[in-house]
Amino acid sequence: MVDSRPVFLELWRIRLPIPGVVSILHRVSGVLMVLAIPVFAALFAQALSGTTGFAAVQALAASPLGQLGLLLLGWSLLHHLLAGVRYLALDLGWGLDRPTARKTAWTTVYGALALTLIGAVVLR
Repeated sequence: MVDSRPVFLELWRIRLPIPGVVSILHRVSGVLMVLAIPVFAALFAQALSGTTGFAAVQALAASPLGQLGLLLLGWSLLHHLLAGVRYLALDLGWGLDRPTARKTAWTTVYGALALTLIGAVVLR
């Protein structure tokens, strides 16, 4: 019997369907938010330490790297929220057919990006 399984699996050549991509991004966004908790706790403690600590945190948040981090965490929160609502709907049996699942997955991706950009413009 000939074994037709690949010996070397090239992960970059595998094309996941969009619901699979949304699932992976949901997990990544959750991990990002969990990892941000101690960072924000430390920044919060520094901001409460006094006026110099507050000024340092404010300067960090206003820096380009700080702005990028806040934008990434904003996307993370919004994507996780939208994907979570999508998964709740799927658990209730809504949108299980393949075309609807693809549409809701794309809506999750574009919705999170759009809401992140809108939030970045409004909060600027």
